[in-house]
Amino acid sequence: QVDLVESGGGSVQAGGSLRLSCEVSGLTSEWYCLGWYRQVLGKEREGVATISGQGEMGYATSLKGRFTISQDNAKNTLYLQMSSLKPEDTAMYYCAASRVSCFGRLFSVHNYEYWGQGTQVTVSS
Repeated sequence: QVDLVESGGGSVQAGGSLRLSCEVSGLTSEWYCLGWYRQVLGKEREGVATISGQGEMGYATSLKGRFTISQDNAKNTLYLQMSSLKPEDTAMYYCAASRVSCFGRLFSVHNYEYWGQGTQVTVSS
């Protein structure tokens, strides 16, 4: 069983920054994929960024350059640093885990077995 607990969401003005954290427990192999996804009510969940156990990263093309995914293996924590935030970045952000490596690709939501409860990010203009 893999457990994921997100934190760090909140309200910020456009142009501001936020860092999301996801505490990960239960991943015992170096072959895995961790990802950040977001969803606006009424729309499909979309990929933001992924990182493999080998540190290979993948990003949504439209977000690359503003968002940075990283992981601290010593702390078993996944991060998403978000900068130059825009109102359209407003969404519920989810952390996800798969026991299959994504090798730097942006996995479909269907590839993940485990999801966190989400953390809300609201960007005002």
